[in-house]
Amino acid sequence: MSMARLPAPRRPAAGRRQGKVLRMTSVRPSLLGAIAIGVVAISLGLLAQPRGGASVPPDTNGECPPGTTETRPGRCQKPELPPPSILDYRPRSTLVTEQHLVPRAKFPVVDIHSHTGPTPDTIDRLVKELDALNVRVLVNLSGGSSPDAIKQKTDFIRASAHADRFRVFANVNWDGAGAPGWAEKAVADLEASARNGAIGLKIFKNLGLTARAADGSRLKVDDPALKPVWDACARLRLPVLIHTAEPMEFFSPLDYRNERWLELALFPSRRNNAPGQPSFEELLAERDRMFAANPKTTYIAAHFGYYGHDLKRAAAALDAMPNVVLEVSAVLYEFGRQPRASRAFFSKYQDRILFGKDAYETSEYPYYWRVFETGDEYFDYYRDYHAFWKLYGLELPDQVLRKVYYANAVRVTPGLPQNGWPR
Repeated sequence: MSMARLPAPRRPAAGRRQGKVLRMTSVRPSLLGAIAIGVVAISLGLLAQPRGGASVPPDTNGECPPGTTETRPGRCQKPELPPPSILDYRPRSTLVTEQHLVPRAKFPVVDIHSHTGPTPDTIDRLVKELDALNVRVLVNLSGGSSPDAIKQKTDFIRASAHADRFRVFANVNWDGAGAPGWAEKAVADLEASARNGAIGLKIFKNLGLTARAADGSRLKVDDPALKPVWDACARLRLPVLIHTAEPMEFFSPLDYRNERWLELALFPSRRNNAPGQPSFEELLAERDRMFAANPKTTYIAAHFGYYGHDLKRAAAALDAMPNVVLEVSAVLYEFGRQPRASRAFFSKYQDRILFGKDAYETSEYPYYWRVFETGDEYFDYYRDYHAFWKLYGLELPDQVLRKVYYANAVRVTPGLPQNGWPR
């Protein structure tokens, strides 16, 4: 860069201090030179422009310090403005994509996992809602451990004008297992419940977590004392829908790396990371040993067996245990964030997957239809505290949809209506 020649300094007037003038004239060339160099450096991108705060390096593990984010490799920076909380940051997407909302399932559906059953006050409303969604059968898994409670529910259903729209599973009270006479009573109650109309057995998550054996210890899922119950289910042809453990992150430390942090912060009872509690791996190992030890019993692993985040592991479980099927309730967020892998899994194991929803909320079913039936991209999940990420559609073939929606449930659950399904 060329620079104009500076005029020669004038002689100082009488009475002026020579030293001060000399200092100023000696500074001017260096100052102008620095400005010129700065202009060149900025134009070449050598000097960082202000971006809200001073940069700091990552720590020894390559992580940015709290309150900062990586702005360039090896540089972390704090925002100039106060960052919003996880609750208040709700960015709107500028992505323009096709949307195919699916208010009604393409084929009739068996919801194998619900906790809602009809009453005289609700049955007509429920049927109307189910018709709009194309849910043909709603299965109430909370039938109770008393044969009388089962009879009361099933008698009402059978006497109604909608006898083929609702079914009931029985339950077992696990506390005290191993005590003298416990197994005999549990089996007798289960047999009576089956006679009274129960079409399966639902195992709640307390087995393995909070249920206590007769000696006061934690009742493990594969405790030998439970064997008579599994044998009875095989003999009675009652599938066992079992909820074991919780999502893996519920057992992880509650820190800012936990992808379920918000849910666990909202619901303290869902935290399973206290000292002395069984681990996620411990519970799943107990359950899978129990599956393998009872090959004549049909098991429906609730919530995809909590293997939805690891489809290779889910595949290995299905390959090793042909008496096990999976249902999809409350884990839609796992499939929607890995659509290609999920589509491949659903296609390969199309005979081993059942539809289930869990919480009965009519506004949420269409999210399942959209994920399973469309190829839509980048759309919201229905509960942001479950999943802050977006969903993508699997666009499953009709053959797979039919099996997931109803055919597999009808096959593994003999007590469901067997006629009137599409062929």
